[in-house]
Amino acid sequence: MTTRVLVPSGVLGLGFDEDALWRGVALCPDIIAIDGGSTDSGPASLGTGTSKYSRASTKSEWRSLMKARAKANVPLVIGTCGTAGTNSNVDWMFEITRELASELGQQLKVARLYSEQPQGRIVQALHDGRLKPLDPAPEVDPGTIEKMTHIVALAGAEQINEALATGADIILAGRTTDTAIIAARALFNGDHPGGAWHGAKIGECGALCSTHPTSGVIFIEFDDTGFRVTPLADKARCTPYSVSAHMLYENADPMRLYEPGGYLDVSAARYRQIDERSVRVEGAEWTPNPAYCVKLEGAKPAGFQTTLLAVVRDPHYVKNAEIWAGKLTDFLNNEITHRLQIARTDYVLDLRLMGVNSVLGAREVQQGTPNEVGVLCIVTAQSQEEASEIAKLINPFLLHYPLTEEEELPTFAFPYSPAHSERGAIFEFALNHVLDLDHPMDAFQITVNEI
Repeated sequence: MTTRVLVPSGVLGLGFDEDALWRGVALCPDIIAIDGGSTDSGPASLGTGTSKYSRASTKSEWRSLMKARAKANVPLVIGTCGTAGTNSNVDWMFEITRELASELGQQLKVARLYSEQPQGRIVQALHDGRLKPLDPAPEVDPGTIEKMTHIVALAGAEQINEALATGADIILAGRTTDTAIIAARALFNGDHPGGAWHGAKIGECGALCSTHPTSGVIFIEFDDTGFRVTPLADKARCTPYSVSAHMLYENADPMRLYEPGGYLDVSAARYRQIDERSVRVEGAEWTPNPAYCVKLEGAKPAGFQTTLLAVVRDPHYVKNAEIWAGKLTDFLNNEITHRLQIARTDYVLDLRLMGVNSVLGAREVQQGTPNEVGVLCIVTAQSQEEASEIAKLINPFLLHYPLTEEEELPTFAFPYSPAHSERGAIFEFALNHVLDLDHPMDAFQITVNEI
């Protein structure tokens, strides 16, 4: 059997080629699948249960997809709703869907697949030996777990197929693997399992596997030996190079991909150009695991932040920026301890020199002399008030601190006033573990509504 999957984009909110979308609808897909989330921007969305994407942009793109779904008369599936796939992210997406259904005059059955985990369940799993660390993994104990604001499990194809079995027109899924929403229908239909997972990995980011990555829309056809992938924008092409290279994307091992229930091995895969735009792939193999487990993601509070930004252009200070920043940091730590009576262990002060070493810090190996240096000062403390108090103490020194005691006071530039900005609560990822399950649905729930 052939299963046809239309993938409009790598993520809802990124945009896609509207003309290409309707070309995909004309090809009669069996399902439309799109991802809705990412950990690329860090733990804040998971920590707060809010989306990093614009609601207006999300609604605009979802409107197009709901129209496309109605025309194709097939299920529309979105994985990892609202960036992180928490229950509140799923419900946020449900409200957008309900608004659009009313505006478009559509009557729909909507299934919500919830992936969020109660803290007590994870604490019990830890006690029972069913919570197992990946490498590397932070240390966890019941106290750490109870501090986490949100914990999600990454659903696989099994959970997506349970949601599809409800007969829903639209599936709004919590946290899923990026591949699960694409592979699920092909696996249900009995297509080659290695081909299903491999094609899903290639298609997870839409047209990123093509020569026109920003166009978004691709079409994947799965069958009993492999898959064919075709980009649908005017100037986009898939090549064996562009397709095979995607196994390197966000994957530690380009030959192996782990998913709930098993792993994909593409070491024997062969990529063949079959026309000007399409690539045919065969040879990947799927190996089931004897035990079923799902990966967990959790976030916990890591304090409150206030930032300051100054710009240094004086050649003397630009040339000696690292020396100056080191001296300033030592001076400020002493001032914070003695003038504010805040213990060194109760805050973190980080000066990042943009244009010098702001990304790699001490690991930076490339040396050069920029025209100017941005000094980003990040203060993390146990409360917002404390972080801002520290920032206000830092303010005059970030503006005037001299490189040596013998020279006159410099004056640098603040690009905005006030110079400090309160960032609020910040979060950190606190789990890199898998959860053993007796049944794939043990950690997931499905709710169905008519709207």
